[in-house]
Amino acid sequence: MVCLSGGMDSCVCAALAARDYDAYALHCGYGQRTEERELKSARGVAEALGFRDFLHLRLDLFRRIGGSALTDDRIDVPEAADGAGGGLEHASTRAGSAIPVTYVPFRNAHFLSAAVSWAEVLGAKAVFIGAVEQDSSGYPDCRPAYYAAFQELIRQGTREGDIQVRTPLIHMHKSEIVRLGLELAAPLDLTWSCYSGSEAACGVCESCVLRLRAFEQAGVKDPIRYAGRTERGDDIQERAAEQWSKPRAS
Repeated sequence: MVCLSGGMDSCVCAALAARDYDAYALHCGYGQRTEERELKSARGVAEALGFRDFLHLRLDLFRRIGGSALTDDRIDVPEAADGAGGGLEHASTRAGSAIPVTYVPFRNAHFLSAAVSWAEVLGAKAVFIGAVEQDSSGYPDCRPAYYAAFQELIRQGTREGDIQVRTPLIHMHKSEIVRLGLELAAPLDLTWSCYSGSEAACGVCESCVLRLRAFEQAGVKDPIRYAGRTERGDDIQERAAEQWSKPRAS
């Protein structure tokens, strides 16, 4: 069972799961600004990786309670610290220093609960989620202790208590995740990370900046389209055609 958001980290996590298991994808729409775009990416990733089934759930509580820039139109999505320019080298200096307004309160617990419920029905014994603590935005539900606590909840609250939560990327840097994705032939060109754009990624929100920085450090070009990023060079807009035209692993 894979919690598949459609983002870069969940895609690489999904590729690891699909390599070793008959995999099932759970995607949750929760009223986020880019909900339809993320759904398209998640479906595309699951299809490219040969997942057995894809379950799309709609969770309306986050939109109704608000409190996050991702779900509440009254709160603007902020630009990253270096969003006005100056390169990517310092993009994550404030990551982890404060919880930003893009944090969705206790979101991952809802995703995991749904995944564990479906895993029990299917008899699945592992739930994968692409949580990352390093080079992240400092969200509290991306910490290793969070998943250790949830593991105990599963042990106490499920029929057999033996479903394992897997967080294979949690200690990795984003650039390492990009490199691993390339090794696994993960369809990173289908993924979406932007917090606000749906036609083209904005390139200035923290998620975009962290992603661009990761590809830059990995020495490859990000294959998705960005709006108005000419200051970082037209090469970003070229979609890394040579890299991403290679046949995918079967």
